[in-house]
Amino acid sequence: MAGLGYTYSVYMDDNYSFPPDDGRYKLGDFATLEEAVAACKRKVDGFLKVHASPEKTAAQRYEEYTQAGPDPFIVTDDPDAGHPVFSAWNYAKERCEEGNLERSG
Repeated sequence: MAGLGYTYSVYMDDNYSFPPDDGRYKLGDFATLEEAVAACKRKVDGFLKVHASPEKTAAQRYEEYTQAGPDPFIVTDDPDAGHPVFSAWNYAKERCEEGNLERSG
């Protein structure tokens, strides 16, 4: 789903700052939803590849992500994009359950 003329802005929170917006920054603006989602997935995959040991269980990897990983999200004016547009926690959980953390989104 790519919206003509819409903006897809990716912001980054982290899962270790309190309050949550203390670590927030803007990653960038993207022309399409697909590009924005891919940028979010790269951030989650990058953390998991470096920090989530394959020797750990899926639950342990996911817990490590939720305690310290990046939490990218998309803000858009596209009414058809859905809400939430992208869930980093859901994506991280899927990736942790897959076990193969070498693949990047």
